[in-house]
Amino acid sequence: MELDKSHTSHSENRLFARLQAQLEVIIHATPPGERLVSEPELARQLGVSRATLREAMRSFEAQGLIRRRQGVGTFVVGPKAVIETGLEVLESIETQAKRIGLDVSMGTLSIQKMDADLTRAEQLQVSVGAPIVQISRTIYAGGRPVAYLVDTLPVEFLEPEDLRQGFTGSVLDHLLRRGSPELETSVAEIRTITAPSEIARSLEIQRGDALLLLQSRLYDVDGRIVDYSHSYFIPGHFRFQVVRRVGGLGKG
Repeated sequence: MELDKSHTSHSENRLFARLQAQLEVIIHATPPGERLVSEPELARQLGVSRATLREAMRSFEAQGLIRRRQGVGTFVVGPKAVIETGLEVLESIETQAKRIGLDVSMGTLSIQKMDADLTRAEQLQVSVGAPIVQISRTIYAGGRPVAYLVDTLPVEFLEPEDLRQGFTGSVLDHLLRRGSPELETSVAEIRTITAPSEIARSLEIQRGDALLLLQSRLYDVDGRIVDYSHSYFIPGHFRFQVVRRVGGLGKG
């Protein structure tokens, strides 16, 4: 006897939707900043496996309604401002946040000077062994970590000493204030990834949680790559838009 797969799938979807509805009630009934009951206990109360529970909770994480902290628990997040921006114009998080009146700050800053390995040499279009600098930091908004930024540049464009004082987190803003090199374009790619351990710790989320990754090359007017950046964003705190011109019909 064959099972009706479409019926089974429909039934599973209905049960999953009910689970999410139950979770929504629990989350909204919990004061912001409070911790939910442990995953094993919550799964027992709702009559589901921990794996199913985690899957159902991912959508609430993506909306920024809850935040899971490794080894600590899951916390309900209060109302938040969403940084909304278009990808057609390159701006720093600070500039975007200032537009909506949101205070942002920089967490732990790491500045490393190193010789370019093969991967970084290809990314920056420099010789293997060329001196480069890598700047890593966590960005906070409303007291919560919302982004982890990594910029890699040839030292001809930025020396580590340049960032020892007055650096607030944006390499782009630093270069624009300095006025050199003269920047022209940025080419970016955005995709969804699962958080690696190091990034998860910095953002106070669980390893494997969904993140938005924006990889970008910043060019000067001479076509040189000034900066190759990796920007990791927690979904729910950022909304990216793309404005595109409508093309005409191709002529055959």
